[in-house]
Amino acid sequence: MLDRRRLMLSSAGLGLTAALPAVAQTPAFEDDRLDALLQGQFEDGLNRSPESATSLGLDVGARAAQRGRLNDRSVAAFQAEVPRNRERLDRLRAISAEALSPEGRLSFDIALFQRELAVGYARFPWHTPDGWRQTPYGVSQLGGAYATVPDFLDSTHPIETEEDVVAFLNRLDAFPTALDQDTERMLANAEMGVIAPDFVLDKTRLQLTALRDQPGEEQAMIRSLVRRSTEKGLPNFGEGAARMFDGRVRDALTRQIAAVEALRLRSSHQAGVLRVPDGEAYYALNLRNFTTTDYSPADIHRIGLEQVADLQNQIDLLLKGEGYTQGTVAERLAGLRTEARFRFANTDAGREELLAFVNAEMASIRARMPEVFPRIPRNDFLVRRVPPAIEAGAPGGYAQGGSLDGSRPGIYYINLRDTAEWPRWTLKTLTYHEAAPGHLFQGALAREAGELPIYRRVGGFSAYGEGWGLYSERLADELGVYDGDPFGRIGYLESFLFRACRLVVDTGLHAQDWSRERAIQYFTENVGDPNEAEVERYCVAPGQACSYKIGETFITALRGSLKDRPGFDLKRFHAAVIDGGNIPLTILERRVRAAMAS
Repeated sequence: MLDRRRLMLSSAGLGLTAALPAVAQTPAFEDDRLDALLQGQFEDGLNRSPESATSLGLDVGARAAQRGRLNDRSVAAFQAEVPRNRERLDRLRAISAEALSPEGRLSFDIALFQRELAVGYARFPWHTPDGWRQTPYGVSQLGGAYATVPDFLDSTHPIETEEDVVAFLNRLDAFPTALDQDTERMLANAEMGVIAPDFVLDKTRLQLTALRDQPGEEQAMIRSLVRRSTEKGLPNFGEGAARMFDGRVRDALTRQIAAVEALRLRSSHQAGVLRVPDGEAYYALNLRNFTTTDYSPADIHRIGLEQVADLQNQIDLLLKGEGYTQGTVAERLAGLRTEARFRFANTDAGREELLAFVNAEMASIRARMPEVFPRIPRNDFLVRRVPPAIEAGAPGGYAQGGSLDGSRPGIYYINLRDTAEWPRWTLKTLTYHEAAPGHLFQGALAREAGELPIYRRVGGFSAYGEGWGLYSERLADELGVYDGDPFGRIGYLESFLFRACRLVVDTGLHAQDWSRERAIQYFTENVGDPNEAEVERYCVAPGQACSYKIGETFITALRGSLKDRPGFDLKRFHAAVIDGGNIPLTILERRVRAAMAS
C-alpha cells in the first residue's frame, strides 16, 4: 500500500529518492518515489503551520514544541512561499506519471492540481490562502488572527497536562505578534492597491473593537483555559492570562483598529474584486480553485439562473399545498420566517432550546447512516455556538473537523446572533449539511481511512467538500426525513434555492461589478431574505459561494449516470466518493467510475 514506511522517511532519504531517474521504473518503485515526495512536502508544510499540527493532533513527539507556537503571518513568510511553491511543482513534475499505478496516478493528479494553483497565485502577491477563505483581504470580518486565534485557543488547543497550560500561555503571548503581522501585511497590500470595501472594514472594526474592549478575564479563550485546567486539576494561570490580554494583546488590537480606520478613509464602496489589480484574472483563478472546474463566470451565472427558476417552481407548489398562495415565492418565504410557531426566543433560554433541537436531530440522523454507508465514523460530533465576539461577521453555520486520532471531536458551529435567522423549518437541513451525513461525517470518514496517505486524508477542495454537504441534504430527503413534515421539505428546497442564488450573486459581484446593494436585492427578491452578512462574505471570499451548488450538481449527476447500471449499489457509490479523500471533481469522476466498474 502507498502508506508503508511513510512516517519513517527522512528528508535526506527524500532528496535521494527524488534524484533518481524517472524512466523505466515499475509502478511500485515510482509510487514509492511519489509517496516519499508528497509526504516530505506535507511534513514541510506542517513544519510551518503549528496551528495545523495542533488541529490534526500531530503536535506530539518530535513536534511537541509546536504546541506553544502560532503560525508565522509576516510579509516575509508569505513571500517565501512563492519560490517554495514553484520548487514543489518542479519536483512533482519530475515524477513519471505514466509509470504510476492507478492509485499513485490519482495522488499525482491531485497534487498537480494543488501545486499548479499555488504557483498561479504568485501573480497576485497580496493573495491570502486562509483555509476556505481564499481572499485578497487578510484581515476582514471573516478572517485574520483576531478572528481565528481566540477560537483556536478555546476549542482546538488541548489542555491535558501542565505543559499544555504553559503552551497555551506561550500562544497567548505570541498573539500580539500575529496581530501585528496581519496589520503589517494589510498595510503592505494596501500599497499594492488592495484595500477591502468600506462596509467590510466597518464590520471588521466593529468586531475588533468588541474583542479589544472585553476584559481579559471575560474572554472566552481565557475562561476556557481556567475551566479546562481546573477540571484536570492543573494550575490555570487565569489571572496571568487575563493580564496578558489586557496588556500586550489589547495594545496590538488597538494598533490593528487604527490601521483599519486609516484604510477606511482610502477605501470605496465597490464590492467585487474588479476593484483589485488584475481582478478579472484573480476571480477566474479563484473559481477554478473553488469549483475545480473550467466553468467561466458566464457559465456559472447561467446555471444559477436556471436552477433558481426551477427551485422556485417546486417551492411554489409546496407553499400552495399548505395554503400560502398570495405573493411571490420570496414574499411567502419571508412571511414564513416571521411566524411565531417556527421561532425560538432570542434569549439565552431560546438559544439553549435551539441547540437542544439541533443535537436531537443530529443524533437521529446519525442513527440512520448505516442504511446508506458501509462504514460509520468513530469520531463524536458536538454542536457549539459561534463565539459571540465574531458572530456579527461569521457565516450562519460551519464545521470544524476532529483530530486524526479521534481525541478531539468534530464541531458544528451555528451562529446564534439572532435566533430569528433560524426558524425551526430550516434547522434540520442545516444539521444534515454540517454534521451528518455532511461535513463532519464525511471528514471523519476520510480522516479515519488509514489506508490513505495522510496528505490525502486532510485538506481538500471546496467543490468536493461543500458539494458533498449539499448532496447530503438531498440524501437526507431520500431517507424520508421530511415525510409528514412539509415545512421541513420547504426548508430543504429553500436551502438549495439559496445556494443557486449564490451562483448568480457571486458571479454578479465579481464578474459583472454588481454593488453590495444589488446583490442584497437579488436575495430579497428570490429567497425573501436580504442575507447581508452572506453577501459581505462573498465579497471577501470571491468564488467560494459557487462551490456548493456546482459540487452538488456534479455529484448528483455522476450518481445519476451510474444508478441504472446493473448491480449499482448506493453504499458502494458513497464509499467510492468518500474513501478516496477530498479531491477535485473531474478527478473524483474518474475515481468513482473506476471503483464502480471494478
